[in-house]
Amino acid sequence: MSNEKTAITPSTHTAPPAKFSHGVRKGNILQVAGQVGFLPAEEGKAPTPVGPTLREQTLQTLANVKAVLEEGGSSWEDAVMVRVYLTDTGHFAEFNEIYNEYFADLKAVPAARTTVYVGLPAGLLVEIDALAVLG
Repeated sequence: MSNEKTAITPSTHTAPPAKFSHGVRKGNILQVAGQVGFLPAEEGKAPTPVGPTLREQTLQTLANVKAVLEEGGSSWEDAVMVRVYLTDTGHFAEFNEIYNEYFADLKAVPAARTTVYVGLPAGLLVEIDALAVLG
């Protein structure tokens, strides 16, 4: 296992809008940068949100985090920490329902989770990042 720091960018993702990586792996640690509900990348097109609802955006955001985890040789089973950023405190209960449904079949101990409330670019309701330890 290499201790070299490696950038992780799935084919479903566009280049980040600033100087950061979608994910970084060093040794057995994989950090996934904050992901939002953008549809998979299309060449020559700007990133587009999946839709206006919390459900649509949460499921796409989780899919985007999963894509980075998998590109880095990991999975949700390896996730030890998930951070959730919501734009509206009124979305907490609905988000928990969606989150619990998404992870209903997870066989591993669920990751620790923190939820905070933030401002995001217009139209975006949720952002999620994750930390995974492999092996």
